[in-house]
Amino acid sequence: MKTHPIARLFSPFGVAGSTLSFLLLPAALLALSVTATPAHAFQVQIQSPFKIKKKPPKPKPGENKPPPDTIQKYEAMIDPEAIRGHVKFLADDDMEGRYPGLRGGNLAAKYIASQFQNFGLKPAGDGGTYFQNIDFVGMKVNPDETTFSLIPGTGDPIPLKYADDYTVANQTLTPAVDIAAPIVFVGYGITAPEFKWDDYAGVDVKGKVILCIVGDPPSDDPNFFAGKALTYYGRWTYKFEEAARKGAIGALIIHKTDLASYGWDVVKNSNTSEKTFLKDDKNPHLQAASWVQYDVAKKIFATTGLDFEQLFAAAGKPGFQPVELSVKLQAHVASTVRPFQSPNVVGMLTPATKPIPDQAILYTAHYDHLGMVPGMKGDNIYNGAADNATGVGMILELAHVWSQVKMPLPHSVIFAAVTAEEQGLLGSEFLGQNPPIPQGQIALDINYDMILPLGKPQEISVNGAQRTSFYQQVQQTAKGFDLTIVPDPRPEAGSYYRSDHFSLSRVGIPAFSIEEGTLFEGHDHAWGEAKFKDFEDHDYHNFTDNYHPEWDFAGNAKLDRLGMELGWNVINTTKPIVWNKGDEFEAARLASLKP
Repeated sequence: MKTHPIARLFSPFGVAGSTLSFLLLPAALLALSVTATPAHAFQVQIQSPFKIKKKPPKPKPGENKPPPDTIQKYEAMIDPEAIRGHVKFLADDDMEGRYPGLRGGNLAAKYIASQFQNFGLKPAGDGGTYFQNIDFVGMKVNPDETTFSLIPGTGDPIPLKYADDYTVANQTLTPAVDIAAPIVFVGYGITAPEFKWDDYAGVDVKGKVILCIVGDPPSDDPNFFAGKALTYYGRWTYKFEEAARKGAIGALIIHKTDLASYGWDVVKNSNTSEKTFLKDDKNPHLQAASWVQYDVAKKIFATTGLDFEQLFAAAGKPGFQPVELSVKLQAHVASTVRPFQSPNVVGMLTPATKPIPDQAILYTAHYDHLGMVPGMKGDNIYNGAADNATGVGMILELAHVWSQVKMPLPHSVIFAAVTAEEQGLLGSEFLGQNPPIPQGQIALDINYDMILPLGKPQEISVNGAQRTSFYQQVQQTAKGFDLTIVPDPRPEAGSYYRSDHFSLSRVGIPAFSIEEGTLFEGHDHAWGEAKFKDFEDHDYHNFTDNYHPEWDFAGNAKLDRLGMELGWNVINTTKPIVWNKGDEFEAARLASLKP
């Protein structure tokens, strides 16, 4: 809101919303014009209303009637500069990289909650607050005390160098563990009965360390490990989970850039800072959840006399048999243990009359990032401007505009800024298990994560939406925004399983992220592809993911408008949104819809 110059003069803070108590005459009697003299003194000239010779004619019935309220009217209020303001604030050095449970992360959570309060959202966290507090344990490896060595059947131990050769996290949440265990090569580390695939067949890995390849077995068949697309079986989180379920005490994931879709720097930067775990997680865990470089895997096999390349290739074919190697891992993992709390920030708009059952739209974005490296010279802050101050700025502007809607809401609208995404989607996992309303009453989750401010996109990816009964509506709505829906541009990267919508899907809630394609107004595909490649190569999970004044947030606003219209369609739909028949999340959804 713009403030009249006189208001700014008499306001002690010069902010919008000041009142002028000294102007007591009715507005109809005064027409004010304000001019500044060279001496900066303000003059108020009063023009007599009696110079008006005749009154304007009375409007005829039906004239001057305000236009009907439409959701498009409110979508037009979404302001790209408001999104910019949130991003600039959240990516500031004072936020210290927004690490969960530390000063910067807590400041970011309080900022988001203050915005929700200003917008008039109802608190949907603990005890009438916006904060859904989560108990975590942070585990920070002490590099000077931690050792990893390969112990071959014959010959000298081969020491490995922390961060350069391997990363490790102790998931058992104890200060120190010692490991001396044989290594078993289990191919891709997958047990998938639907594909008749079992990399653990015929081998007992209890008390041992497994070695496996990142990603899925190679496939061109969409009915076999989804072809070129990465399934959850290919994600590092699954491989650690499955190894622990099988009784292993450690897991070494072999990194290869083309299979992982990101370089070793991403692994190192993401895993050498403090790692976060849910304190009360009852699932089995590993004493050493580790990544190793491809060349380290070669060293492991070199000590055994086995042909590494041959076994690597065999692991991708049906009938592979796991191999216990004649080499052991000897390790001492020392960690600093830090119990802490970090909140999801949750607010909602509710109908005047509570619907039974509710069919809410949920908007999510993670606000955490990788923090900072104390004592490091130069730029030592992971500011996370694109990842994911952009997404948070977008749901904040959505919350602001949704709060202005005067039309009756038939169902609830929920906004959740979640924590600890960078630590394995932990905040959204907790939200999915502890939603503000029952899971079956959340019709759809729309997630925003890392929307590069490159201008207005002409293409979008909504990977996951095609697996739901809502997809036709998504297609129609996107067309109305002149947006072409394109397939996931990099299905091999497994993006669906790498962002917070996945946590909601796992409990049955239909969910997907809205993402940009590579075609933007005024540019060709090559330009967009080059921009994304440059960001991934140089800025993703790096100290250089900073705010840039030249960023163009028009596209972020456009995707917000799309999300708002989709949300309006969701809360006005008459049928529950479900996963398609046979989808991996269908059973959880059907269970959640039971009374």
